[in-house]
Amino acid sequence: MPYQAVRGVDHYYEWITAGDRPQPSGSKPVMVFLHGWAGSGRYWRTTAQALTPHFDCLLYDMRGFGRSLLPVPPPADLIDDYELDSYADDLAMLLEALGLSRPVYLNAHSMGASVATLFLNRHGDWVKEAVLTCSGIFDYDKQAFEAFYRFGGYVVSFRPAWLGQIPLAHRMFMARFLHRSIPSHESQSFLNDFLMADYAAAMGTIYTSVSKAATEVMPREFAQLKTRTLLISGQYDQIIPADMGQKAAALSPHVTQVVIPRTSHFPMLEDANTYLQVLSAFLELGDRTPAPV
Repeated sequence: MPYQAVRGVDHYYEWITAGDRPQPSGSKPVMVFLHGWAGSGRYWRTTAQALTPHFDCLLYDMRGFGRSLLPVPPPADLIDDYELDSYADDLAMLLEALGLSRPVYLNAHSMGASVATLFLNRHGDWVKEAVLTCSGIFDYDKQAFEAFYRFGGYVVSFRPAWLGQIPLAHRMFMARFLHRSIPSHESQSFLNDFLMADYAAAMGTIYTSVSKAATEVMPREFAQLKTRTLLISGQYDQIIPADMGQKAAALSPHVTQVVIPRTSHFPMLEDANTYLQVLSAFLELGDRTPAPV
């Protein structure tokens, strides 16, 4: 499996290309995919495969998640560093290390979309156009945030390996994230990724993603966006409701929001047809609209 060292951490990555080539063709633009909290690049594979007629697609697992395991002990400069802008810098170093040509396209989901927003404002020359899937801004609520931290701490602490072997556990685990059902192997993969996630990374990014500081920083970041950006929301998303996406999109004339009906936090899996149609229109692929794989 391919890995690239970034800041002392081996980052797993893979290319999804037409003909399953192990490297990009050099003749197509590159689209880079970022996953969300406690996930991995795995759940982007079907979307990437559908886009291979138009893009060479790069999937990778962020530090501490999926197959990008943290060494023990972690590098000294990364101990307790789970700030989202640090993850944005990781991405810049990964793209440089892989020797990619600028510009690329970004498609990022949930927490990964926050990382991508920071990346756009710090390394904007890397990106031609961006897609933020299930992203937005929220208001600070001290009591609600503290309750969220307590619940998150319990959930992250209680992750026995046998949980992934219980029949239908993956469906129960994903119920809060979905409005429509998705293939069993997709929900099982997400549960497996959650069980694999590094404890410190999972807890650290809870505090940096949902915090008083984030409620102050992220509106400013959205307001500064200069890259043409599509923000896709799920109509029934309980994690990042569509109205939070609307608030974020309203802050920059370069951001356009589209809400996909009857989907929740994984619109690219819940309604792949509509998701790809929305991408096709934004990316101006014309009559070459990709079809789900």
